[in-house]
Amino acid sequence: MTQRVLRTPDERFDNLPGYAFARHYQDIPDARFGALRMHFVDEGPRDAPVVLMLHGEPTWSFLYRKIIPLVADAGYRAVAPDMIGFGRSDKPASRSDFSYQGFVDWLKCFINAQDLRRITLVCQDWGGPIGLRVLSEMPNRFDSVLATNPLLPTCEPPPGGIDGWPGPIIEAWVETCRTSNDLPLSEIVAGVCQERPGAEILRAYDAPFPDASYKAAALAITCLIPVNADMPGIAENRRAWEVLERFDKPFLTAFSDRDPSTKVWEAVFQRRVPGASGQPHAELARAGHFVQEEQGEALAAVLLASLRRLYG
Repeated sequence: MTQRVLRTPDERFDNLPGYAFARHYQDIPDARFGALRMHFVDEGPRDAPVVLMLHGEPTWSFLYRKIIPLVADAGYRAVAPDMIGFGRSDKPASRSDFSYQGFVDWLKCFINAQDLRRITLVCQDWGGPIGLRVLSEMPNRFDSVLATNPLLPTCEPPPGGIDGWPGPIIEAWVETCRTSNDLPLSEIVAGVCQERPGAEILRAYDAPFPDASYKAAALAITCLIPVNADMPGIAENRRAWEVLERFDKPFLTAFSDRDPSTKVWEAVFQRRVPGASGQPHAELARAGHFVQEEQGEALAAVLLASLRRLYG
């Protein structure tokens, strides 16, 4: 039986506010589907250091629309892919088509296909567990990290870190996704913002998903968080931490001040990653989980200052 893959109609993305970037696509080999088309934004000089901006659940590269032009105008290459299942990328139609390892493998294929090097990883939400896993497997391609509200769980309290993982907020979110057949995605974004985005912004977050049949990735990905010791990803995340605990390149955190689901991870990264020592870590005020949406310009300022320190 042929696996079904959906592709959001282009007209769904017409006239989105602040998102007039050229479209780019990369075919990602997949044993089940032959190839999957991954969309990405690619702005700025192609020979410049790369800023790889990874979104999480349930957003897409639209999340970075305020940051991309500032990075490109500063002379860096701004690359913001849509994870498979999100944004303008292809969307396998079954929840069982998705795995944590699959997201990691798709991103590795993308980085290799584009031959991205001198990368600064900007990761938020699921962009952290995916992007940091990829960094741990190809560290020579990465020059630095800006972590803004991500996590990297191993189901054990990390040294100086977190007790009671995953906690009631994440447990409830996983259960909601597990038992749902649809999700009000723009309302999920709005619900964890300090100020409700306008109607046109919320329309843009809904744009990739004409109906529930397009939301398999959004329904599946939260349930892939390794919250139990026997779940896939635990051993791989522990190996990733072994690499991160030797990572001495710049590792900067810029968490928001009002995100109850990931704020505890700020101290974990600062304590465990050698490259975080002595960095001018930032806390971004008046922002919830989607800090790029609420404080995009402030986050860009932190990022550009880090890039100037790194590259001069």
